[in-house]
Amino acid sequence: MDKQIVEQMKERLSEEKTRLEQELSKFAHRNPQAAETDFNADFPNLGDKEDENASEVAQFSNNLSLESELEKALRDVESALRQLEKGVYGICKYCKQEIDEKRLLARPTSSSCIKCKKTLTQEV
Repeated sequence: MDKQIVEQMKERLSEEKTRLEQELSKFAHRNPQAAETDFNADFPNLGDKEDENASEVAQFSNNLSLESELEKALRDVESALRQLEKGVYGICKYCKQEIDEKRLLARPTSSSCIKCKKTLTQEV
């Protein structure tokens, strides 16, 4: 893979990692006893009235769902950054062939080529 593309992907992935961590820090804190990508959503305190308590529960539920999605995205980004460091970025983890640059430009965290991804999604 072209070194310029590799550097471009590294920069994009690093920026995305920072963005995801900032987004998570708005409503969650890092779990110091777990993996680096594990955050715990904070329970909001809107007040003591019944309707405020209901809003707190609803907001917390939404935050848990969002936390899960952002953590998954962060794990994918960190995995891609590790692949870059190892020099295996852009190699399909299934067939070991090079992933098309267009796919990586569209989705820098891709770990499989289009052919293998299609095969996997058809099996499910």
